[in-house]
Amino acid sequence: MSRAGRGGDGLVRAYVITGGRASASRNHFDLITLISITDARPSRAQLNPEQAATLNLLDTKGARSVAEISAALPLAVSLLRILLADLMESGHITVGKRILDTPVADRALLEAVLAGLQNHL
Repeated sequence: MSRAGRGGDGLVRAYVITGGRASASRNHFDLITLISITDARPSRAQLNPEQAATLNLLDTKGARSVAEISAALPLAVSLLRILLADLMESGHITVGKRILDTPVADRALLEAVLAGLQNHL
């Protein structure tokens, strides 16, 4: 059986998913960027299956980091970044604060959480 007949040619699939692009046109996402769905909820009629799967994941699970989305879907991070840029340009998603940009928790709160966890061990 020819290689194309097996349906497993990752290079062809990647080319089709991204429309032949090797990098996002803008909005370079790092692994810890938080992604969420916008309130506008534009039509999903023109989305490819991978983009729809990404939005369905965000619909059911809420905001997720790029790394979490990539782990949940069978997509390489490089492909996911291109899809996310397309989804952002079409108004489907928005970028939240990066995980590291969130305010630091109060030390007393962290100690209380730690003590609670230790009590359950």
